[in-house]
Amino acid sequence: MEVPGYYQQFERNVEILLEALQAGLDLRTTALQTSLPLEVYVLCEVLNQGGDHFRLATQGLDRLAEFHQQYMQHESETEAIMRRILEDKKSFMRTPEGRVLTKEMLIRRLEFFNEAARQVNVMRTQQALGSPAQHSFPDSRSQSRKSAI
Repeated sequence: MEVPGYYQQFERNVEILLEALQAGLDLRTTALQTSLPLEVYVLCEVLNQGGDHFRLATQGLDRLAEFHQQYMQHESETEAIMRRILEDKKSFMRTPEGRVLTKEMLIRRLEFFNEAARQVNVMRTQQALGSPAQHSFPDSRSQSRKSAI
C-alpha cells in the first residue's frame, strides 16, 4: 500500500486497534504491548512538530484511546497537518538519533498503524476460530537433545 492508502486508512486502523483492546484482546504476548504506546508517542511528537497540540497523560496501551479522543476533537486540523507534512520534502525534526525528515517519520508511523491493525485483525480471527493463544516456549527438541548427550 502506498502512502495515500496509509493516510486514508489511518483513522480506521486506529479504530480497529481500539476495538480489539476494548474487546479484551490480549497483547501481552506480542511486541504491540510495548511498541504501540511508543509509536503513539512518536506520532504525537511528529504531529506536534507540524503544529498540532497533542498532550498524552496516560501510559501503556491507554495512550491509544487518549490519542484517539484528542484526534477526534481536532480531526480536520490534524488531517490538514498530516497532508502538509506529507507534502513537505524539506522539514526536519530532531530525534535522539539525529535529524530526520518529518515526512519520513510520519510515513513510518502510518505504516506501523496499518501493520498493527492487520496483525490485530489476524489475532481476532484466530481468537474467534478458537485457536490456542500463541506463546513463545523453549524448543522442546533442543531440551531433549541436551539430555540425550
